[in-house]
Amino acid sequence: MAPPPPVQNKTELWSPVDDCLSQFHAHMHYDTPFAPLFPLSLPGRSYGHTIVSLINLLYGTVALVGLNRRRSLMMECEKAASAHTSSETPTTYTTELVIGRAVRKLDRNLLPLMTIFFFLSFLDRTNIGNARVAGLQHDLGLTEKQYQVSLTTLFIPYLLSEVPSTLLLKVIGPRRLFPFLLSLWGLITCLQGFVTGFKGLLAVRFFLGVVEGPVAPGIFLYLSGFYTRSGLGLRNATILTATSLTGAFSGFLSAAISFMDGLGGKRGWSWIFIIEGLLTFVVGILSFFLVTPTLARAKFLTAEEKEAIAIRLQTDRPIILNGSRITYKDIKCAILSPHVAMATIIPFFNSSTLYGLSTFIPSIVNSLGFSPVKSQLLAAGPFVCAFFVALLSSYISDKFNCRSIPIALNGILAAIGFTIYLCSNREYILYASLYPTLSGVASISPLSITWASNNSEPHYRRATAIGLVGVFAGSIKIPYPPSLKKIISAITVTVIAIINALFLSRRNREKQDPLKRQQILAPYRESNAVGLKDDNLECELELEEELSVEANTRAWLELGDRHPDFKYTL
Repeated sequence: MAPPPPVQNKTELWSPVDDCLSQFHAHMHYDTPFAPLFPLSLPGRSYGHTIVSLINLLYGTVALVGLNRRRSLMMECEKAASAHTSSETPTTYTTELVIGRAVRKLDRNLLPLMTIFFFLSFLDRTNIGNARVAGLQHDLGLTEKQYQVSLTTLFIPYLLSEVPSTLLLKVIGPRRLFPFLLSLWGLITCLQGFVTGFKGLLAVRFFLGVVEGPVAPGIFLYLSGFYTRSGLGLRNATILTATSLTGAFSGFLSAAISFMDGLGGKRGWSWIFIIEGLLTFVVGILSFFLVTPTLARAKFLTAEEKEAIAIRLQTDRPIILNGSRITYKDIKCAILSPHVAMATIIPFFNSSTLYGLSTFIPSIVNSLGFSPVKSQLLAAGPFVCAFFVALLSSYISDKFNCRSIPIALNGILAAIGFTIYLCSNREYILYASLYPTLSGVASISPLSITWASNNSEPHYRRATAIGLVGVFAGSIKIPYPPSLKKIISAITVTVIAIINALFLSRRNREKQDPLKRQQILAPYRESNAVGLKDDNLECELELEEELSVEANTRAWLELGDRHPDFKYTL
């Protein structure tokens, strides 16, 4: 007698709500923030508040269209779910809501603070230009060559300290490292206001580079511990491109401080260093209480939210990779990895172009025949446009979990802008060409950093990769105006991005091959499984099942991104 048919589970009858949830999950992309950020509660209304508030406004505007769509889908799902008992509601529905709430909390509590750190680093590194206008070079008796040497002196230790600092971030801890660095470089910035000669300025600038070097790569490495690989692009872009808007704020601040000329027997340029250094020092002291060290110690998250995010990160990449110990093998592997090398070559070609444009755009606009005041106003246009284009590029990159295509397209955009500039003589066309040029170049930097971070595991291999990108991004700081070389650089970036994508795609296909997978994991199988040879695929699958938990953990820690289950981001 045939057995009776199995009783159908009640949740299987819940097709209308299940269809609604499927649609909801298909459109929901929690790695992309769809709510504006909120500024931190710092005492007083500092310039940091103003900058963060502006970033919040722009940041929320980028995802406004997606927000409306997600809200409507959420309301439809909630209505469908309300018609059923709680026992019939899938747990995935509640989990997705918890994840969405937790990611928004992470955005509100992490990104504003990291943006302020990056802004202060940029401010204290470049305020020497404002001090020069206020009389620094004249009062110290510096020649033009000595002034240029004082600028270059900062970048040598700045570059050399990037890789070691990323390796030490986990050992020291972000709650201690970031506040310590901010407080220390704030004091060093203040000391610049008391120098009396060329040698003193060189010494202070050197130590400022030592302390500021770890900040940028440290921030990107820090954020990679809270977000999935597909969610880092827009976050990194928000922090990086914010500096394109800080030039105006630093100029206004320095102009206001320069009116203190003669106060206390100090010149205006001295007060620029002292006031801005004290601002950094105060933020550094406050950040001892504001930095969230790890996900487990995030006080603004509930236990349920922490668990949901942890599971999500585990799905994206095993959390055991974050528990790895620093080894020479990981550092060597990151340096010798072809995809890391190509990801670092991209900012190598892109950095001088970006730095040159940032330096020469005011002069270029002024050379077109505009008045000095109008030139200053018109020069801000390309930077604002670049800010939005960089955010949009990273938004699309995160949404489709692809880095190569946005990098390649932005490289083409920059090449087109350079070509228009070199082939035209009309002033308005020349000015208009600066918009695609700067937008394309500025959008590449955050994407290249995110790409290197996405495809490097475990922790110290990823830390080395991020540090290398920072070193190569800052290795060329000689500004050049637009030229044929810039077109070649932009095209080179596009070609390298395509080659790297093809290389990573081939690696992903190799990992899907059962025989290749068996070869990679063979050294980690149990002893009773070693030596068994069978061409049958079922036997191979059985061998894979014999990989113990301990062996699998060891395989992940030693193989990292080379593990068969790790999928490279193209």
